[in-house]
Amino acid sequence: MLENCRNARERWGGVSELIDRWLQARQQLLVQYCELSGEDDLSRTEELGASLVRLCELLVDYVSAGHFEVYEQLLQEARDFDDGGVELAEKLYPRIQQTTEVVLNFNDLVDGRALTEEQLRGLFDELSQLGEVLASRFELEDCLIENLHNAHAGKVTSA
Repeated sequence: MLENCRNARERWGGVSELIDRWLQARQQLLVQYCELSGEDDLSRTEELGASLVRLCELLVDYVSAGHFEVYEQLLQEARDFDDGGVELAEKLYPRIQQTTEVVLNFNDLVDGRALTEEQLRGLFDELSQLGEVLASRFELEDCLIENLHNAHAGKVTSA
């Protein structure tokens, strides 16, 4: 019994650390996004282009960590606790996937190339729409975290 308790803490404690790192990456992403979205002098094409490239790096890293690390762990936890979390994940995941496609399309628009002021203007229009998509994504992810991990935290602690 003690061994099962230790295993549960070790197993799901790691998920908490993974989620914490992921949410820190989200914060970095949001800081970069806010700095860019507040920009109004689009004549500084080289500097803004570099900032957009950095934003895209953060976006792709964040989305990748979600899909290939965090969601996998949350889904495994839902399977192990078998309390309806799998069904919720199956319902939310396609909506999250739609936001991933928007992120990847934005990344493709930037694609690390030198941008003209006119291209930047278009990207900044897209940036506004990206912000709305990210807000939606974060709500969905928070719902997953709340229902697939935080709901089990007490069970892991008491185990």
